[in-house]
Amino acid sequence: MKEYNSVCPYDCPDACGLIVSVENNKVVSVRGNKEHAFTRGTLCPKMAHYEKVIHSPLRLEYPMKRIGQKGIGEDQYVRISWDEALDTIVKNFKNTIDNYGSESILRYSYAGTMGVIQSPAADYFFRRIGATDQDRGICSPAKKAGFCSVYGDTLAIKPQEAQHSDLIVLWGINATATDVHILHDVNVAKKNGARIWIIDTHKTYTFNQAHEHIYVKPSSDGALALGMLHIIHRDGLADIEFIKKHVQGFDKLVNEVLLEFTPEKASAICGVSVERMTEFAHAYATAKAPFIRLGSGLSRYGNGAMNCRTINALPAVVGAWQHLGGGLLSSASGSKFVGKDIMQQAHVHAPAKRLMPMIKLGEMLTSPSGTAVHSLYVFSSNPAITAPDQNIVRKGLMRDDLFTVVHERFFTDTCKYADIVLPATTSVEHDDIYNSYGHYTIGTGYKLIEPIGESRSNWQVISALAKRMGLDDEFFNLSERELIEQIVRTSSRISDADQDVILQGEPVEMTLPENYKLDFKTPSGKIELYNPQDEEPLIRYLPPYGDNAPFWLIIGNDIRILDSSFCELEFDESELMKLRINPEDAKLYNINNGEEVEIYNNRGSVKIKAYYDEDIQRGTLVTLGVWWQSQSSDPDVAINALTADRPTDQGWGSTFYDVQVHLKKADA
Repeated sequence: MKEYNSVCPYDCPDACGLIVSVENNKVVSVRGNKEHAFTRGTLCPKMAHYEKVIHSPLRLEYPMKRIGQKGIGEDQYVRISWDEALDTIVKNFKNTIDNYGSESILRYSYAGTMGVIQSPAADYFFRRIGATDQDRGICSPAKKAGFCSVYGDTLAIKPQEAQHSDLIVLWGINATATDVHILHDVNVAKKNGARIWIIDTHKTYTFNQAHEHIYVKPSSDGALALGMLHIIHRDGLADIEFIKKHVQGFDKLVNEVLLEFTPEKASAICGVSVERMTEFAHAYATAKAPFIRLGSGLSRYGNGAMNCRTINALPAVVGAWQHLGGGLLSSASGSKFVGKDIMQQAHVHAPAKRLMPMIKLGEMLTSPSGTAVHSLYVFSSNPAITAPDQNIVRKGLMRDDLFTVVHERFFTDTCKYADIVLPATTSVEHDDIYNSYGHYTIGTGYKLIEPIGESRSNWQVISALAKRMGLDDEFFNLSERELIEQIVRTSSRISDADQDVILQGEPVEMTLPENYKLDFKTPSGKIELYNPQDEEPLIRYLPPYGDNAPFWLIIGNDIRILDSSFCELEFDESELMKLRINPEDAKLYNINNGEEVEIYNNRGSVKIKAYYDEDIQRGTLVTLGVWWQSQSSDPDVAINALTADRPTDQGWGSTFYDVQVHLKKADA
């Protein structure tokens, strides 16, 4: 048995360093790399048995074509050769271009893998053939927009700095499920006397990690932050010297927003009492080096970017950035060291004819024939489950005149609508390199075993399609190893010595510039609480969309799955989808504990069993995880039948959490 370094490929800020044990072309076990600067030897429960995913009996092993009805299942498909599959795809692409125009071809992909090669593998190819481009804003672009509005292109703080903080705020982040390794740093700080606060809409797996907890109403985090800013200014707790030197627009914020946005007004919106808000504001402002780890969920409302902007203002007003351990981590900037420019061939002028925000997939697939999509290529994503406004998406996927290709490791719900299904490799069956959006360690994940069955990587398939489409471009002749070499060797931010180590397969933490925390990459060179380039120049409160229904629906994180990844593993049926409801709300609707209910709005309805939970706020309902249809509580639809394709205030992000529902007994 041999051991190799690798990297977790999933959509998680931790991008863990792995030690993979291989014997006889089989992965025997996986554990965390103790030498990795952020992983430090531990893995989340999802990855602790990654070998079960790699060698799952459910793996797709060969190409298939549909011979039966769409939307049914795997028994409607028969095995074909790769040549037949690729020739069929190319023939369809060419017919689509001839009959409808190249913009009638759409690729839909996201973060089934976060590899710098495999994730953007198709970007350049589809640009070259003139297909509709995809704005990949389904996760948290509003969060990024909120940070950039205040801090521009400033490098994010290292997560390990949290060890030196005397007050840590886990704001809207269920770290145990989505960023577990930051808890290494939280625990070091706790041992040194730091106080830990959690701000969230409901009790999560992470609550026992904190000393203090505050529940906010869904979508109202920005109101809480503005109330805190009012108190900090009113009570003389702002760092005026830091503000004079490093902050633009504080006086405008005070005079035009904060004087009217009183703690009482904030309390009415966010549900936090003035007394508790004041206690939190004082604790935060009087800490020497307060550290905020900001989650993504609060950015998935119609006011998501503004929510994040207001929270990003807090460390600026108290001067946290000037102290070791002080600041705010929204997302790390690993892509500044190893990015996607080479894979996207950014230097080649080949503009897309049309751009599709991926949250609008349903609309695109059901639009009038003049703008319709006729060929759809899906990889590293499962939109039949994960896309918003699910009923419209599935209606579009059922179109007889839509040719769909799905490149996947498992027969997902999206595969049911495919004309061609292609088997994909896992991360140990191909070569790739990984950055992170949660820390600054770069690592490679080289091929460790031969592909299962006839599976091929994203890059291998795209390269083959490019050649069959007649694209005369040497780029498509490059191997994954050659691409990794180019990506690393052309990075001006990585030293030659570190480049060598990375290419040898060892994880390397990037060295950040001295005093980078105070080097604000904005037009003014300062933190911009007032940003004249922004559509909303000054931070203020914005309301969410809402749905004119009595309950906010919170679709939280299940610790066992990630979006719809890992649903291929076996779970006890009794442990799957549940709805948590405050007992007092349940009594108003005459709902008994464990009884099946229907939650619904103008987009759809879902049947699910409701269970009493006194830790759930009145007026909110909580369910965890985005499960495959076979594992969902309702046999006909999954939870995204209730979510909308409305964009966030900035960044064209998704508003998965900006959803309200009605409630009734299932048989009512």
